[in-house]
Amino acid sequence: MNDQPRRRPAKPHRRPKKDPVRFLAFEALRAVDERDAYANLVLPPLLKKARAKGDFDGRDAALATELVYGTLRRQGTYDAIVAACIDRPLREVDPPVLDVLNMGVHQLLGTRIPTHAAVSASVELARVVLGEGRAKFVNAVLRKVTAHDLDGWVEKVAPPYDEDAEDHLAVVHSHPRWIVSALWDALGGGRAGIEDLLEADNERPEVTLVARPGRSTTEELVKALGEDNSLPGRWSPYAVRMAEGGEPGALEAVRESRAGVQDEGSQLVAAALAAAPVEGRDSRWLDGCAGPGGKAALLAALAAERGATLLAAEKQPHRARLVERALAGNPGPYQVITADGTRPPWLPGTFDRILMDVPCSGLGALRRRPESRWRRRAEDLEAFAPLQRGLLREALKAVRVGGVVGYATCSPHLAETRVVVEDVLKGRGGEPVEAEWIDARPLMPEVPALGEGPDIQLWPHLHGTDAMYLALLRRTG
Repeated sequence: MNDQPRRRPAKPHRRPKKDPVRFLAFEALRAVDERDAYANLVLPPLLKKARAKGDFDGRDAALATELVYGTLRRQGTYDAIVAACIDRPLREVDPPVLDVLNMGVHQLLGTRIPTHAAVSASVELARVVLGEGRAKFVNAVLRKVTAHDLDGWVEKVAPPYDEDAEDHLAVVHSHPRWIVSALWDALGGGRAGIEDLLEADNERPEVTLVARPGRSTTEELVKALGEDNSLPGRWSPYAVRMAEGGEPGALEAVRESRAGVQDEGSQLVAAALAAAPVEGRDSRWLDGCAGPGGKAALLAALAAERGATLLAAEKQPHRARLVERALAGNPGPYQVITADGTRPPWLPGTFDRILMDVPCSGLGALRRRPESRWRRRAEDLEAFAPLQRGLLREALKAVRVGGVVGYATCSPHLAETRVVVEDVLKGRGGEPVEAEWIDARPLMPEVPALGEGPDIQLWPHLHGTDAMYLALLRRTG
């Protein structure tokens, strides 16, 4: 008689099932990490390819988009939660594993996906892209995460506000500490304002269209979108907001460059420069950092209405081609050139109006590019500083006496905004320039909470725009 216990038959090996939605989201996250790509550039072609293969419908695309952007926006918070659930330093977790974990944490804590489905789908993805061994690690960590909801985890992993306010806000609102500090300095005020700003940075921004004057109208865009998918702009007379999202490129006016996708803050900056009073001639305009072309296209349309000419200059050839595409078909005279604004090919005193929207840290567009907050470092601002001052200094030389220069940047950081303007006007690092501030606030008459002036700082939580900065200067000698 055989007394040996009978072995249970081994379970047949099951090949992991590839979930196209989560696999695509993982691909996008890896591209952001490995290639320093931007999600808003990586995701659309991936979605287009998936639709062409028949793998995706509209709901799938919406879920993939939410998984990518939600994971990137909340990465700091989710990193802290994962770190509390493992027995090793977070830096020792391979980046692909951390992407799967954070995407799983987002499904558990940041969406309405049921707990079981969120865990099982994440583990299945891990089996596909990481292998069986690491899938077990993902399963163990995510099961620990299910012990609390998001508020419960934040209470456990964030230091108390009273002990370390900036670190508390950094964990709760998923921003690096140095960015929290910089934004708080620029905004001023107490806790409520900075929390509102950080929360706004984590919200999905609306898609805003611009109807370029003389080429399209807001009425045309509203008709093309339909009443149910269109809202008027908050502040810009050229803006239409897409209420339910969708694909802007499907609109005829956008395909023909008569309209475009442009944040309302960007529209306001271009319109304010065009409206600023100049003394005498007003026929030669310059966009000195024109890529990728949104502001240049609006300026070209406004210039054409007055019989003025726009010169759009861009240092990078590939960005200059984007400017050409944006300006294609503009009825007025314009020219696009590849040129470096710090070594300009034009003569001093050539232009009546100049927009210098300088390269910057991009801290004002964290809603749109959430990965930037994890990619930027405080020392990056030191690299931008000489370029920003050089571009503004050359712009003030290029404008004629009585003409106006608009210094703009998509950052509220004081080191990229008012400090740059003050340094150039006072001759720090170069010769002093004879110019005076223009109060820009009356040029945005419908927009509230513009501060004490004379410059303007827009804010996501106050204005629903990117955090655009604008200083207007008139050359006096």
